[in-house]
Amino acid sequence: MADTILDKPERQRETQTRISVLLPLPFPGPLDYLAPADMVHPGDIVTVPLGRREEIGCVWDTQSAVPADFAPSTEPAIDIKRLRAIRSKQASTPLPQSLRRFIDWLAAYTLTPPGLVLAMAIRAYNAQAPRPHLGWVRGDAALADLRITPARQRVLDSLGNAPRTTSDLAAAADASPAVIRGLAAAGMLREMPIPVSAPFGTPDPNFRTPHLSDDQESVATELRDAVDARKYSATLLEGVTGSGKTEVYLEAVAECLRQGRQIMVLLPEIALSSQWTDRFARRFGVQPAIWHSDLGGKRRHETWRAVSLGQASVVVGARSALFLPFPDLGLIIVDEEHETAFKQEDGVTYHGRDMAVVRARLANAPVVLVSATPSLESLANVESGRYRHLTLHARHGGAVLPEVALVDMRAHPPERGLFLSPVLTEAIDQTLERKEQAMLFLNRRGYAPLTLCRACGYRMECPNCSAWLVEHRARRLLACHHCGHTEPLPDLCPNCQAEGSLVPIGPGIERILEESRARFPDARILVMASDTLGSPQATAEAVRQISHREVDLIIGTQIVAKGWHFPHLTLVGVVDADLGLGGGDLRAAERTVQLLHQVAGRAGRAEAPGRVLLQSYLGEHPVMQALVSNDYRAFMEQEAAQRRPGFWPPYGRLAALIVSATTPEAADALARTIGEHAPQIPGVQILGPAPAPLAILRGRHRRRLLLRTPRNLAVQPILRHWLAGLRTASQERVDIDIDPVSFL
Repeated sequence: MADTILDKPERQRETQTRISVLLPLPFPGPLDYLAPADMVHPGDIVTVPLGRREEIGCVWDTQSAVPADFAPSTEPAIDIKRLRAIRSKQASTPLPQSLRRFIDWLAAYTLTPPGLVLAMAIRAYNAQAPRPHLGWVRGDAALADLRITPARQRVLDSLGNAPRTTSDLAAAADASPAVIRGLAAAGMLREMPIPVSAPFGTPDPNFRTPHLSDDQESVATELRDAVDARKYSATLLEGVTGSGKTEVYLEAVAECLRQGRQIMVLLPEIALSSQWTDRFARRFGVQPAIWHSDLGGKRRHETWRAVSLGQASVVVGARSALFLPFPDLGLIIVDEEHETAFKQEDGVTYHGRDMAVVRARLANAPVVLVSATPSLESLANVESGRYRHLTLHARHGGAVLPEVALVDMRAHPPERGLFLSPVLTEAIDQTLERKEQAMLFLNRRGYAPLTLCRACGYRMECPNCSAWLVEHRARRLLACHHCGHTEPLPDLCPNCQAEGSLVPIGPGIERILEESRARFPDARILVMASDTLGSPQATAEAVRQISHREVDLIIGTQIVAKGWHFPHLTLVGVVDADLGLGGGDLRAAERTVQLLHQVAGRAGRAEAPGRVLLQSYLGEHPVMQALVSNDYRAFMEQEAAQRRPGFWPPYGRLAALIVSATTPEAADALARTIGEHAPQIPGVQILGPAPAPLAILRGRHRRRLLLRTPRNLAVQPILRHWLAGLRTASQERVDIDIDPVSFL
C-alpha cells in the first residue's frame, strides 16, 4: 500500500519542499527530491525515481549526529529546479530516529557509504510481503434476489462475525466451493481479510521467578536499577562459567518488560539460540522473536514488521539484529561479548559488540556485555571508567569449577599414528565407567588439515587461495575452508603421478572420531561441528540427545565452547591445546585462553565435579599456565602490559587497508602507490605494504597496510585524507577495516 505522488508539473513546484532520501546504494550520502509539504517526514519509507527505474529509500534527516572528527564533508545542494518528485510514500512505520542516527554513525565510523548500511536495515522490508488471507462474510445483497437452495442456506447459516476461508466454510456447511463462489457472485458473500494474530506472544516477567543466590540478587538489582534509570549506561557482567549470568541478566529483561519496552539480545552464534530460547520460555512463558540470516523471507518480514510496531518485545539474534527498527528500545544484552564472531568482515565491516554500545547510547538505553572471559577491550573500558563492572565469582547451586591439568605430550605421547594420549584415554574410560559424559575438543574441521605426497612432497593446495586443502574423508573430497572450492580426493599424486602416495598430515575432527570409535567401541558418540549441524534444528536435537544422556562421548569444534549447559558432562579433553598460538596474530594468546577457558567451563556444571585435560607440547606457555591456575585476570593483566607500550589495541587504534587485484603485479603496484602517499603525522605509524597472510583469496591477490595511532587520534580523517583522489582500475579494490580482529 502506498500514497501515490506523481511527478508534478513545473507550475506546482512551489507547493513542494526539498527532502533528503537515503537509498540502499553505494552513494556518498542522501539524494535530494521534492515532496508535498508536510506529507513525508524523516524515517518514512518512500519510492523515488532514479534514472529510468524506481528505488525504495528512506527520508533522511538533514542534521547528522555523526561526530565531527570522522564525519565526511557535505556536498553543495543541487538547484531545486533540477529535482524530481518522489513517487509514493509507503504505508509502513517510519524508521526510528535512533536507528537513523545509528546508520549514519556506523557509516562514518567504518568509512562505508551510508546507503549500504541502510540496506541492512530495510532488506527485510524489501522482502516480498505475504499476501493477506481472505475469508467470507455476509454480503449486502437481499435474500429475495437469489433462489436459496438447501446448500446455499447451510452456507449462510454457517457464517459468523469473523471471516471464514472457502475450505473452512465449505466443510462447516457440507457444501462445495462452487456454492460459495455462486453466493459471492450474487453479492450474498464478500471477501474480507482474516485478522492475523500477533506473531509473537507477550512475555510475562512474573511467569516463573527464579531463586537467586545473594550474589546473583545483588548483581540483578544493579541491572534492574540501570533499566529503571531509562538512560544510557554500559555494564560488563563477568562471571565464571556456570555462575548463572543468563538468569541474572534475564532479571534486567524482566524489569524492561514491566516497563513495556523492547529488548535486544545478541548471541555470537545462532546455534546457541535453541538452548537460550528454551531457558527464556521457562522464565517468561513464551518464545522470543528470533532474528538471523537463515530465516525465510516471510518470517523475516513478519518479524521486522512486529519489531517496528512494538509487537515483538524481545528479539534474540545475530549481530544483524542491530539494524531492526525498534521504536522503544529499553535494553541491549551482548552475550559472550568476547567472541570474534561478532565481527562482520564481508561487506560492511563492523564489530557487533562495539556497535551495540553505540546503538544503546543513541537509543539512550543501557547495554550489558556478558562473558566469563571478557575481551581486553572491555576490561580496558572498565579500567578507564567507561563501563561499570559487575562480577559473579562462584558457580550456581553448589557446583565447583573443574580441575584443569596439563598432559605433557612429550612425556605421554600417543601411539604412532594416533593423537590421544594414554592419560586422556584412561580418563575417558573411567568417566564412561561412571556413566558420565566426556567431551573431546579440537578446533579443526575435516579429517586432516594437509594432504601431501610422500613420494615427491607435493602438497594439495587450493587453486583460488594460498591455503591447503582440507581432507573430508566422510565425503571423499578435499575442500578449501576459505573459498569453498572442493575436488575429489585423487588416487594419484597430481605432481608425480605416484599411486597411493597421498597421506593425511595432522588431525581433524573426523580423524579423532575414527580414533575414538576404535578406542571406545561401546560409547555412543556425537559429533558437534558446523559440518554435521547444518541448521538450528539439528543443533537443538544434538543438545536434546546430550541432555537426555543419549550420548556418552561428544566430539566437537569451537561450537561446543559456547554457553551450553550439559549437567552430566564431567570430563573435557582438549586434543591440541597449542592450536591457535602460532601465526603472529596480535590476539592469538587472548583468543586461545578465552576459547579453552570456555571449553573447560562445560565440565562439572552440576553436582559431579569436573575435570579438564589439556594435551600440550607448550606447558610452560603463559596461556597454559593461566588455564591451569584458573587465573584469567592475571593473564589479561600481562597481556595488557605487553600492548600498552606500543599503543596496540585497546590502548591504540588500528585500521587495515586490504589491497586486492586479479594479478600480483597490479596488487603490488596499487599497494606501493598507497604506501608512497602514506601520511607523515607524529604518533602515526604505517606498517606495510606487505603480502597478506592469505596472499591469495578467492582468486584475488592481496596486500595489506596497517595504520596505527595512539588512542587519542581518530583514524577516520587520516584515512579519508590519505585515500582522497586515489583512482583504482576495475579489477582493483581497497577495503578498509576499522578495528580489525583478523589479520589474514
